[in-house]
Amino acid sequence: MKTIINGIAGTILVVGLMMVAGSANDCDGKCMEQANTIGEMLMYAGLGMTMFVFGALVLMRNAVE
Repeated sequence: MKTIINGIAGTILVVGLMMVAGSANDCDGKCMEQANTIGEMLMYAGLGMTMFVFGALVLMRNAVE
């Protein structure tokens, strides 16, 4: 059971990191009509950071026990 929880937490951690890294939807100015607004970028970055921290906390908590 602990292995399954660690796998799910690791997946959440990685997805959160990818959300933070890709939150700006950067295209070097060539596709500004498809770029995220500042509010969308902050929302995705905040949600990604929350997922990253939650996954890391679960993994650290399971490592102690």
